[in-house]
Amino acid sequence: MREIVLSPSIMCADLANLETSIKELENEGLDTLHIDVIDGAFSPSMPIGIETIKRIRELTDMNFDIHIMTMNNEFFINEMLKIGVQNITFHYETSLHVDRYVRLIKEAGTNASIALNPATSLTVLDSIIEELDMICLMLINPGFATNKNEKQVPYAKKKIMELKQIVQEKELATAIQVDGRVSTDKITSLVSAGAENLVLGSTSLFNKENTLAENKQLILEAVNKGNS
Repeated sequence: MREIVLSPSIMCADLANLETSIKELENEGLDTLHIDVIDGAFSPSMPIGIETIKRIRELTDMNFDIHIMTMNNEFFINEMLKIGVQNITFHYETSLHVDRYVRLIKEAGTNASIALNPATSLTVLDSIIEELDMICLMLINPGFATNKNEKQVPYAKKKIMELKQIVQEKELATAIQVDGRVSTDKITSLVSAGAENLVLGSTSLFNKENTLAENKQLILEAVNKGNS
């Protein structure tokens, strides 16, 4: 069976009590923290700033999965490298120098990943995919998660399957991450299609109808069904 990574999105936790939220995640055995870095220009949100991320780094040894959603990628890449993170994902759509950014990240000993908006074609990865540790497929338009009318795109599963085929044909170890409305009821289908890294938010791990432990158990059950 494939290893499926659970990546809790910290912006969906209790932002007024971050230390408590992080300890709760650690107590549930979760070892990765998905952190969105948004500048308010790429998408209309600014949940967590650089100084807050520095403070979080002091609080936990969890793996930091940084998702940069900004217009000035190089600045934020360098800031995250200073903090000490395990993975940096930046968006293809805002990158003039994709190859440079990938090399900048990897030369620092950090995993380098690229995110694609829902309507961005997989063909843009042709020249760089061999260098990537992970590819993040956005399943909603990034930064609009708080809009309840923003639904997961209907072609999500198809795109995951197409990317999985490319990765397999090239015999790569590149992981496929999915981000955006990764709800508990969709996880089995997403994992079955080829997703290996799940960004978990308010429709799954942080679903307020259940406890964190209950949500995690439901997620693991869904993962196992899709990974069988």
